[in-house]
Amino acid sequence: MKPHFHKVPTSTRTSFSIRHDKDSGFGTVWHYHPELELHYLIKGKGVRFIGDNISNFSDGELILMGENLPHTWRVEEGVSNTSVEVIIIHFLPNCLGSDLLQLPEAYQIPKLYEKARRGLLIKGEAKEKIVQLMYSAVNAQNLDRLIALLSILKILAEAADYETIASAHAFYKSNDTETARLNKIYSYTLSNFRNDITLQDVAAIANLGITSFCRYFKLMTKKTYNDFLVEIRISQACRLLIEDKLATEVICFECGFNNVSNFYRHFKKVTDMTPLEYKRKYLYKTAPVMV
Repeated sequence: MKPHFHKVPTSTRTSFSIRHDKDSGFGTVWHYHPELELHYLIKGKGVRFIGDNISNFSDGELILMGENLPHTWRVEEGVSNTSVEVIIIHFLPNCLGSDLLQLPEAYQIPKLYEKARRGLLIKGEAKEKIVQLMYSAVNAQNLDRLIALLSILKILAEAADYETIASAHAFYKSNDTETARLNKIYSYTLSNFRNDITLQDVAAIANLGITSFCRYFKLMTKKTYNDFLVEIRISQACRLLIEDKLATEVICFECGFNNVSNFYRHFKKVTDMTPLEYKRKYLYKTAPVMV
């Protein structure tokens, strides 16, 4: 979808922004900005969209997003924004000075910025160190503030335990009318994916005819509406499989699929695994070690 340009609030007295929100305004429009964004989710769950990736988010995620990478987070239905807590750092690539990036000792930082264009999910020891620095940076002043950011960049640049999120870096600028229309489609889909959604239903939401809507949505998102809807449903199915409270057949219908074989086919196509393989992979990773 075409993202909306977002102007990150800045102060003339600081070189970058950091905030600790305990009632974060999740549910923002699909947007982008020239600042890189380091996003630590202390508490919350729902669905996140980064570039062309749709995934669930939950407590403890640490993500670095590069310049102009479109993104948004949507809180799970029934969960209020007061249940979300985040620390977010926004910084321009040259916020510590353009000369810094030219120094031979800092050669890893431009490489980090390039990798971040696709979004990075930070894990392991690097994540733990960065989280501590983010907490301390919230109230840091003067040089301590700059030292904290530089320390974070050092750890990020040297980190080996991370996942790339988006498969490509591409975005399109949009006007306010397009942004409003796409967000109506987006919100309607997230609220109704458990039900049957026809092209006629969603085209009406967009105030377009069916043919025009299909052409419009494919132009904006590079995918069909049906593919988009399936990705939302599979994302919810992944969450329910991980929670391990419902049988797979029940999850199938809970996520809006009308038959089990159809669910299995789409799940395999999106995740490259069967539901059972997906569950086993997650449970293997998270099972406690017995000693």
